[in-house]
This record gives sequence, structure tokens and C-alpha cells, in this order.
Amino acid sequence: MTADASLPLDDYLRVLRQEIDDALAAVLPASPACPADIAEAMRYSVLAGGKRFRPILTLAAAGAVAPRSSTAKALAMPAACAIELIHTYSLIHDDLPAMDNDTLRRGRPTLHVVYGDGMAILAGDGLLAEAFALLARAPVEGSDAAIAGRKLAVIRRIADAAGSTGMVGGQAIDLRASGHVHDAGALDADALRDMHARKTGALIRASAVSGAIMAGGSPGVVAAVDDYAASLGLAFQIVDDILDVVGEGGALGKTVGKDAAAGKPTYPALFGLTRSRQLASEAVDLAVAALARAELRDSRLCDIAHWIGSRSS
Repeated sequence: MTADASLPLDDYLRVLRQEIDDALAAVLPASPACPADIAEAMRYSVLAGGKRFRPILTLAAAGAVAPRSSTAKALAMPAACAIELIHTYSLIHDDLPAMDNDTLRRGRPTLHVVYGDGMAILAGDGLLAEAFALLARAPVEGSDAAIAGRKLAVIRRIADAAGSTGMVGGQAIDLRASGHVHDAGALDADALRDMHARKTGALIRASAVSGAIMAGGSPGVVAAVDDYAASLGLAFQIVDDILDVVGEGGALGKTVGKDAAAGKPTYPALFGLTRSRQLASEAVDLAVAALARAELRDSRLCDIAHWIGSRSS
């Protein structure tokens, strides 16, 4: 079965997840080229499952921008895998005792619990490096200058999203707001949104934009996909915060209530559950409106926005 636009959304997502899982298993380093311990540690976290939301977004954006292309998915798959490697690295480091000190991720013990702090740090570092090595070497399109230019644009976008002005910067704000460093202070609504736009939203935006770029989207279409993903990232984070309050650990695959217990800034803590749900719905509406401006409202990106807004795990 292939993930075409005619499938029901659940089947479409399931097929894409399997394709992404297969691709990830193929690109991860293995022994003997890579020492067995670190290879096993990286595979433990990457192949543990998960929603694969970010790489799905990459492939869906490529399909939305070039719906009749036979190569769009293949061109976007390396970026999709690289983004999932980066996302997994961030989860490994986020779970460490020096960060959130969590013991459950994707339904099983976190990497540092099984392999130790040192190996978890190295596994995260290895995944980050592997992501950019993958982006540099694939897809291989001979001397096609246009594809090479798209790859460079994607590498820059993902690096910005993962670095100090994006995900790493957002994590630094989170550490300060949670009292892990000196001079901690409560975040107001604007500061909370800025933190999540960096920590969570930047990589989500890079995911969608990378797919649009690799599929050959025009600057205007890429900008619309970026606007869509910015609102989608906000909706995703608000729903994530809500589920930390009302979700079930078995369904989520991670510890429930850890944000409140750690005194972390969240949307429910600042706005309450009712208003947080309204804010998530408003963000989904903005995402769909951005698609409409680029005549992409009938694409799978619209379905994904509603899926994120209504998810329970």
C-alpha cells in the first residue's frame, strides 16, 4: 500500500510511518562501521516508535506542493529522516537528569536509564551529526544544480531551527523558567509563546518547509507552508501541554503530569484548560487559512492540522 491522497487519514498516516521507519532503519549507522554500543543506543531511541509527526509533515508538504510528481517523496525523504534524527536527539538530551530527568519515553525507559548518562549524551550527539551527514549526501541527483540548491536551503533552515536561535535556545529559556539556572522568573504569555516557538515550533516549521523546498515549491508557496507550520506548531504545543494535564500515560508513552510537578511554564498553567483549548483551535484555524491562501487547503496538510488539534495521544 502507498500513502496516496485517496486513503483515509489513519491509513495514510500509518503507511507514511512505516515508510519513514524503514528509511530510518536503513540510514542509521551500524556495526562494524560504528561501535556496537553507540549504534545500539541510537537505534534504541530512534526505532522506539512515536507519532513521526515531523517527518510525516515533511512528506505531506512535498506531496501538497507537487501532487503529481513521482519524485517529490524521494527528494524529501532524506530531510524527513534527518529531522526525526534531530528530534530524537533532542528527546534523549531533554530526558537527562540535568534537564527534565524523565524515565519514560515512547512507552519504555528513557535511554539514559538503560544505557547510562554518558552513552545517552553520545547517542544524542551522534544523531545530530548523522542528520547533517544525511542531508549532505542524499538525495544523490548527479550534477543537478537545482537539487543541490534546494539541499543547501534545507540544511540552512534545519540548522537554524535546531540551533541556538531555535530549539536549543528554547530549551535554555525553559531551563531558566523552570528554575534550573539562576535568576529564574515566571514567563508571561508572550514569553511562553516565544519559548515554544523556538523549542518546539522551529523544528516543526523546518519540517514542513523542507518538504516544500525539496519538492520545488515557489517562494510564495514555501512562505505559505511556513505560515501554516508556525500556527500548527503552536497548536501542537498547546495540545501537548493540555495532554500533560488530562492525558493517560499509557496512550502518551511518557510521564503524565511531569510539567506541573516540575513547575514548568505551560499554557494550562497560564490560561487554564478551557482557554488553552480555545487557543489550540484558533491556531488550527490560522494554519488552515494559510493553506487556503496558497490554494493548498485540499491537501493532506489540512487533514494533519485537524488531526493535531484533536489528538488525544
